[in-house]
Amino acid sequence: MTVRRVVAGEEDAGQRIDNYLLRECKGVPKSHIYRILRSGEVRVNGGRISQTYRIKAGDELRIPPMRVAQKEDSNAATLAVASRTPPRDFDVVFEDDSILVIDKPAGVAVHGGSGVSFGVIEQLRAQRPEARFLELAHRLDRETSGLLIIGKRRAALNDVQDQMRAGKIEKRYLTMVRGRWMNPLQHVKLSLHKYLTPDGERRVSVNAEGKPSHSIMRLVGRWQDCSLLEVELKTGRTHQIRVHLQHLGFPLLGDDKYGDFPLNKALVKEGLPRMFLHAAILRFHHPVSRQLLELRAPLPTDLNNYLAQVERTQQQEYEKSDKPGV
Repeated sequence: MTVRRVVAGEEDAGQRIDNYLLRECKGVPKSHIYRILRSGEVRVNGGRISQTYRIKAGDELRIPPMRVAQKEDSNAATLAVASRTPPRDFDVVFEDDSILVIDKPAGVAVHGGSGVSFGVIEQLRAQRPEARFLELAHRLDRETSGLLIIGKRRAALNDVQDQMRAGKIEKRYLTMVRGRWMNPLQHVKLSLHKYLTPDGERRVSVNAEGKPSHSIMRLVGRWQDCSLLEVELKTGRTHQIRVHLQHLGFPLLGDDKYGDFPLNKALVKEGLPRMFLHAAILRFHHPVSRQLLELRAPLPTDLNNYLAQVERTQQQEYEKSDKPGV
């Protein structure tokens, strides 16, 4: 219960002071954090600051005495979760001192919660115990594979997230859908609304009262009963690709929330074990050097094998139909 004086490090740079205090002072009510900010009890370099002030490396922070409820229990719980998290190596697509980009496998959540003990970020922290800072810059659904950005410094994380909010990060996905998609290029602008089912599961639907959402669909390949699309996201709403395409009558193959459920069961027997959705391309400016990065993750083996099977089947059908008398 004494005044604390803390010097901010590189990993803290760029973080808002209110978010920093909420993270550092676990157990202190949020209302109390904002009260001490408004009253000027928190000082940076000896001066008063607003709750939106962004910390700079080397700042000296004065944090007044605060009673932290059950801090030891909280720390013990955090350590217990960490001890149960198995470290894991992920395929690294790009890494430097500021960011890490991995090729996330399908079937792995990006973080723990909602019945999942741990996810990618917890496993990365367990695998890299020396890392002072590792935070997700964005999310991918559990069954979606592909490119995932992790911040290694607070300032880099904030910059990447700012680029995302401003629509300056180009994100392209590959997906296979039921049906014959005809347009080479199609802009889809349909507002999306989030809601909970009676069972408490999160769902999304097309609804004029929802948030504006924009996807660009490009035709890559088309067969008798399915099509391969590249989808560019101009907005990043929850389940955006899945709901936009389902609403248009082209559900994603293997989608267990919005897909064609009888078809999905048949697809498992045909060799498609999960949803066909892969985050394949990212283009953005490096948060420090401002160099334009273009990162790619190839289709994983399971999706590539299914795609090859579809092409073989199509070729066989074509050869049969080309024979005289058939």
